[in-house]
Amino acid sequence: MDYLKATYFFDYGHKAIQHIVASFTEKSVKEKAIGIYLRVRDEWRYDPYSISLAKNSYKASTIAAKDSGNCVEKSVLLIACLRALNIPARLHLGKVKNHLAVERLTEKFGSNELTPHGMVNVFLNGKWLKMSPAFNKTLCARFGVDPLDFDGENNSFLQQYNNEGSLFMEYVDDYGHFEDVPVEFMKRNIKEHYPHIFGTNDTTTEFKL
Repeated sequence: MDYLKATYFFDYGHKAIQHIVASFTEKSVKEKAIGIYLRVRDEWRYDPYSISLAKNSYKASTIAAKDSGNCVEKSVLLIACLRALNIPARLHLGKVKNHLAVERLTEKFGSNELTPHGMVNVFLNGKWLKMSPAFNKTLCARFGVDPLDFDGENNSFLQQYNNEGSLFMEYVDDYGHFEDVPVEFMKRNIKEHYPHIFGTNDTTTEFKL
């Protein structure tokens, strides 16, 4: 599989993506990966309450034009940026359970489980590493959780505990990795887990909770 190619979703030839990566092109591969990870993590606010089933919503250039995104959207943006910098990257999906500040999640989703949860696999120094750009630094500060840093050598995708030692997040299912954005799989997954939001025959494509 080609984890460097541009696709409909990872449209890194778009001027919006090229603008994001422009300041990283002269750095080392490791510096590129770390720098672009931090930029996507912190410059796009995490918003789990905006759900879309529209194909266009998952184009990297569409996401780049916003100031926020859910975990899948931020992962798509990061992958496009990494590929633009000639670093192989792919989307990894799973299901996570949040244990802190879950009242609104439970109210809106009917559960404290979020699915599909997106993260990124990046190929550096001959191995695939996991990293999650979802939770921006200001959000982490609000919930008393250290932000996930990435050192270019180790996995960085799970904030299991907050700073007081309380359980924060856990992975409860792993859907594996994908060369491109599996929109049809994501639609089925969302409708299966949140039928009260998107019924199986619902034609709505976007929902702001």
